[in-house]
Amino acid sequence: MDDFALLERWARGDRDAGGALFERYFEAVHRFFTNKTSRGVEDLVQDTFTACIAARDRFRRESSFRTFLFATARNVLFTHYRGKLRDPGAGSIGDSMLVDLDPSPASVLGKRDEERLLLEALRRIPLDFQIAIELYEWEELTAVEVAEVLGISEAALRSRVHRAKQELREQLRKLAASREVLDSTISDLERWAAGLRARVAPRDM
Repeated sequence: MDDFALLERWARGDRDAGGALFERYFEAVHRFFTNKTSRGVEDLVQDTFTACIAARDRFRRESSFRTFLFATARNVLFTHYRGKLRDPGAGSIGDSMLVDLDPSPASVLGKRDEERLLLEALRRIPLDFQIAIELYEWEELTAVEVAEVLGISEAALRSRVHRAKQELREQLRKLAASREVLDSTISDLERWAAGLRARVAPRDM
């Protein structure tokens, strides 16, 4: 059944519809939060689906449900961190880095040195840069979809992804314990990103 039809039926009390929609997207939403907070992941996942129900009438449905879902997840994440900004007037949460918002490492740990390096480097680039890279590379959203999640144009998104990858590589260079690990990570970034993505998946899925 269509995602939005499931959402409507869930909002009207159909628990089976809610279960079906939750099963389709739980892993992706769980992965989104697991890599960005050290605690409360399950609550944030639940808050996201609840917020989707509340906001369903305001969404024009000109975009995919995944776009709507991840845009909602981003808003939930920003709300979670809003009170942790050192200087609320200095900039948006999207411009902040996770290493400042949540000093504790995320609950996921890389199995290989390259995965751990990549995870730490992601925490040291602006949050919206991290989200853009992960949605584009990990979740395989289109450029149009990622742009809509971030509320920017497609052209601006492509520029942002380019800058995000530049900053990510710079952080990799700063954090790498050895030239060998750095070269391995940068030369095969997609491979290590795929490994880290699998590591972030819920263990019971």
